[in-house]
Amino acid sequence: MQELEKIWINGDLVPWKEAKVHVLTHALHYGTAIFEGIRCYKTNSGPAVFRLQDHLKRLYDSAHIVRMAIPYSPEELEKGIIDTIKANKLEECYIRPIVFRGYGEMGIDPSSCGVDCVIAVWRWGAYMGEKGIKEGIRAKISSYTRTYVNSGSPRAKTSANYLNSSLAKVEAKDLGYDEAILLDINGFVSEGSGENIFYVKDGVIFTPHPYSILLGITRDTVIKIARKLGMEVKETLCTRDDLYLADEAFFTGTAAEITPIIEVDGRTIGTGKRGEITRLLQEVFFRAAKGEEPDYESWLTKL
Repeated sequence: MQELEKIWINGDLVPWKEAKVHVLTHALHYGTAIFEGIRCYKTNSGPAVFRLQDHLKRLYDSAHIVRMAIPYSPEELEKGIIDTIKANKLEECYIRPIVFRGYGEMGIDPSSCGVDCVIAVWRWGAYMGEKGIKEGIRAKISSYTRTYVNSGSPRAKTSANYLNSSLAKVEAKDLGYDEAILLDINGFVSEGSGENIFYVKDGVIFTPHPYSILLGITRDTVIKIARKLGMEVKETLCTRDDLYLADEAFFTGTAAEITPIIEVDGRTIGTGKRGEITRLLQEVFFRAAKGEEPDYESWLTKL
């Protein structure tokens, strides 16, 4: 990671190398943290953060689920994000707000520990590479099952939930694949290690039912764009066979953006190349993110 100049910690911009926490921070030991991944894109009218209010709403929803009171208003965090981007003189970046139980008492119960807020930004291109965006990636059904809906609160974007993702990602890479696909406890397709998943069959776009997944902002973006283009989108139960027999498939996420999937478990998806529906959704998505689609101007927070 390339070091920049400033990180926002509890309302103050501090030098990058001085952004530290105590080794007995509660979140470090017990995973009591929530976070967001947000992108700022370069547009013709300057830097603009994509769907910032929606990301902040999800952050506060996560806090509500895990019973953590964020000591700043959404407006204060929005200002903190903008100030951090400006302080680091960036035109494009990835944005990581994280809220966590800090240093206090050690033990499972976090209630006596204060809540800290941090905002960091850094330069980050395509998560799976520019080649992945254009040519697609290979995925593997993981041996790890996605966290059960009543064991890990999948609607909350918590640090603890991502141990499951990390194990699946490392396993997939060790087996020579680019990404993992996790099934839920009932054997239906859930999501990638850090992405939502879609597939296309006979012109219809399918994506897993929301009950066992994180409700992704990019997922919602793609659904809205597809429906506005006149495409049919169905949220349903999906099996691995549905993926094997799909005409197209792709991941979505703030980091992954829209990344085509050209192979699952050694089975070629469609023609083995990025599909036309995937390509069209990518084109509209990137135009929207870069301020080139007037219909989606409200998704941009300009600096």
